[in-house]
Amino acid sequence: MEIDTEAHPFLKAKFGHLIGGREVESALGKVFETLNPATGKVLARLAEGDATDVDRAVNAARIAFEGPWSKWTPYERQVLLMRVHDLVDQRFEEMALLETLDMGSPITRTRNLKAMALQALAYFASQTMTPSGQLLQNNMPGTVKSMIVKAPLGVVGGILAWNNPLVGQWFLVGGALATGCTVVLKPAELASLSVLYMVNLLHEAGMPEGVVNVVTGYGSTVGAALAGHKDVDRIVFTGSVTTGRRIIEASGSNMKRVQVEMGGKSPDIVFADADLELAVPGAAMAVFNNSGQICTAGTRLFVQRGVHEEFVERLTAFTKTLRVGNGLDPEVQMGPLISQQQLERVMGYVQGAVPEGATLAIGGERLAGDLANGYFVQPTVFSNVTPTMKIAREEIFGPVISVLPFDTEAEALDLANATEYGLGGAVWTRNLSTAMRMVDGIKAGSVWVNCYGWMDIGVGMAGYKLSGYGIKGGPSYVDSFLYEKCVYINVA
Repeated sequence: MEIDTEAHPFLKAKFGHLIGGREVESALGKVFETLNPATGKVLARLAEGDATDVDRAVNAARIAFEGPWSKWTPYERQVLLMRVHDLVDQRFEEMALLETLDMGSPITRTRNLKAMALQALAYFASQTMTPSGQLLQNNMPGTVKSMIVKAPLGVVGGILAWNNPLVGQWFLVGGALATGCTVVLKPAELASLSVLYMVNLLHEAGMPEGVVNVVTGYGSTVGAALAGHKDVDRIVFTGSVTTGRRIIEASGSNMKRVQVEMGGKSPDIVFADADLELAVPGAAMAVFNNSGQICTAGTRLFVQRGVHEEFVERLTAFTKTLRVGNGLDPEVQMGPLISQQQLERVMGYVQGAVPEGATLAIGGERLAGDLANGYFVQPTVFSNVTPTMKIAREEIFGPVISVLPFDTEAEALDLANATEYGLGGAVWTRNLSTAMRMVDGIKAGSVWVNCYGWMDIGVGMAGYKLSGYGIKGGPSYVDSFLYEKCVYINVA
């Protein structure tokens, strides 16, 4: 299939892995195609890696970690991160366009990610000098002094998701660069281009060869090899529960540290006293943003019975106003799903909902006409949903909202927690006491009140239950790239 290299200045016919500061072909010479989900057309061909390529990348990262990179001072790492910050500031329009082409998100959304990307880089630059140890008292003879110091873990493996690589990559790379670790990245095979662009930018900023490496390919080969590699000291993963479990098991090869962010089926709870002018668009975009391809999406929408009918009417009316189409159109608010496979998965849930007893309020169809070659589905709302229905229990990862009524605060809390996931949750109410009781009661790593999905890099987000463990962002996230070393010194 013909490749349109004119669509973006970064695009070319074929991309290799980035290992040791150089672009290299796969050991077996294999390639795979990455598609524009809005058109189904090929954007580029990427090197298809395997365990041999992962081994080469890990070796390059180890050499860099034990070589010149280990001699860099915190100040030098800070300067590097700020150089990257300035380059991202200058080039973000290119980065936003590439992300839109590669994974379909509307250009208005990808452009709006600029502030978060820059804040992430500035935050990690500020953290290079903050890790500190402790001088501790002990019960040894008086000539023995004791302390705890912190040191970089070493080589970090990063397995990235396809739904937001433009910003997601900076969490991992920023934490590693701030603490002196090196990295091997495995971007999602469906959206690798932003990651390849980013590493080129890092080298332009002066990052030494081998500090950040990229092996493109499939999770079953590249991801598995990285998770099980005995010279990788830490794995950071974002993706499905099924894959996350495999990664956790594989990490036992050398007991590497693991941080995983996995699936979600987040509750979004609207009380009768909520400001509906705020809650309706907030609840809608908690799902329709990025076409529902967000781990924290508030797909289980619980509405108190007193306003349930009005809320569904308002939600349906708001949904009608959303413009769906090619993300390159600045008027578009919702783009395509990432792939044909994801489209079929989402449509399977949509088509099975009415036979289970749900009422289709709006949407539910694949878009045709000029958009027929892309992976577009209408924003969809179901009412009269019960907690046992598949659309209320399973993560769909698409623009599908299930509206469920509730009567009491206690019932809302029981319904919210009746899930194996625990990534996020939200409450809409004017009553501060109600809000705080729900914050205390919702079993999730992040909770929002009268807003949805907000995240600050200095605070972070976390997971619970099957949604994973380990905070992402904030000081403790930076510390997770370090290990503690107990030191005893006899000064006699």
